[in-house]
Amino acid sequence: MAVRSLTAVPESLEQINRALTEREWSREDLAERCGCSRQPAVKFCSGKAVSRKLFVSFCKALALDWEVVAGLKSVTPLAESAESAEPDITALVQEIRQQVKADIHARCGTMRVLDMEQPIGIGDIYTSVNILERISGRRRLAIDQLLENCNVADFDRFMLGQVHDERVPGLEAVERYDKLMVLGKPGAGKTTFMKRLATLCNQGKFQAQRVPVFATLKEFAEAQGRPSLQDYIAQQWQACGLKEPTSVEQVLKNGRALILLDGLDEVQESDHSRILQAIKGFTNEFRTCQFVMTCRIAAREYTFQQFTEVEVADFNREQIKEFATKWFKTKEDPKKGQYFIKRLKDNKPIQELATNPLLLTLLCLVFGEAADFPANRSELYKEGLDVLLKKWDAKRNIERDQVYKKLSLKRKEDLLSQLAFKTFERGDYFFKQAVVEQQIIDYIRNLPGANEDEEALQLDSEAVLKSIEAQHGLLVERARGIYSFS
Repeated sequence: MAVRSLTAVPESLEQINRALTEREWSREDLAERCGCSRQPAVKFCSGKAVSRKLFVSFCKALALDWEVVAGLKSVTPLAESAESAEPDITALVQEIRQQVKADIHARCGTMRVLDMEQPIGIGDIYTSVNILERISGRRRLAIDQLLENCNVADFDRFMLGQVHDERVPGLEAVERYDKLMVLGKPGAGKTTFMKRLATLCNQGKFQAQRVPVFATLKEFAEAQGRPSLQDYIAQQWQACGLKEPTSVEQVLKNGRALILLDGLDEVQESDHSRILQAIKGFTNEFRTCQFVMTCRIAAREYTFQQFTEVEVADFNREQIKEFATKWFKTKEDPKKGQYFIKRLKDNKPIQELATNPLLLTLLCLVFGEAADFPANRSELYKEGLDVLLKKWDAKRNIERDQVYKKLSLKRKEDLLSQLAFKTFERGDYFFKQAVVEQQIIDYIRNLPGANEDEEALQLDSEAVLKSIEAQHGLLVERARGIYSFS
């Protein structure tokens, strides 16, 4: 009796990924060519069982021997002899994984943000990330369409769950795309997600056939001697005791590395061109590796043609509950966690803040100290504003390029206050980009020594708007050319 389902053996997964890369196909492309939904293609490429018919179809599309991929027969003696001439890459990968294990755990195994007294283990606090495959700010929607699902009478909480596009688990998105650009607002959890990927790979729970490489792009840009990305990785591995420099190239050429590049937006303006060229050259040369890169939404206009762009979704109610439960469990106070969730349900405006993981962390810290939220909600909003405007970058020693030198943080607060007053007074909870830019022009025109040239003012207003969105996340592009306060 024929087997109804088949599974790719672990040693065949590299062949599958290489075949996809050579054809420049995604898992979705493979599914389309075989006339099925994307889910079976994702399962096939991840070493999970699919129907025999689809299994054979996938292998045929990739020009692979389905019996070899399924482990039902071994490769021919000729192929075996050719492989034996190559270094035993599987053994090399496992050897390097062991050598870098302690380093990856030390750099990626914990998180510490804001005023935490001590680090928390990523595994203890991590809440699964969801991904939007359509960037919310690029949707072509009118203001009346955005208002359809909103309760204007209760504006404090009408944005909760506003984006209704399908959410995909973060790990599934990484498995689906060989090169992934993860975009997100400030505090959305991009770095935590990257550390989780590195940790899972390090533990053999995700892409165990690859070596995890975690690089903060700001640190790479500022590394002494301006090394290439390959040399930078080699330096990391040498610090872990790897003596053979050719091992790095062997691993990379065989596509056996999970390359995690974090914080493209944190690279200084003076280093941008060099770092962009370094990344493009590296990803082209070692295209069979798996790449994930993070950047803030609206930071800059980057073009990485081979990367698929996705967005980190805001936390939903289930994720908020999961995070809070884990947080107070690490503090050995689960009852306070239950009370936190109850009080959050009773306070819908504060629940809206909790959709951002960074602000949710702030809420947990505040609640942990006082066992309740402040009676005056404006105090909490002020603290959240300080986090996004000042503390988040300062705590991590990140200096942002000041796009308009005369616009200090205090003046940004004044500008945002005026915009909020004028738009909310009119009931304009969503407003067009041109309206925001005109408000910015009117503000900076009155600053001492301001440029009076209208064209220069327009360019300045566009840059200021993008910097407020990218650096602080206080204004968000909800659809193309339409903004709201976050």
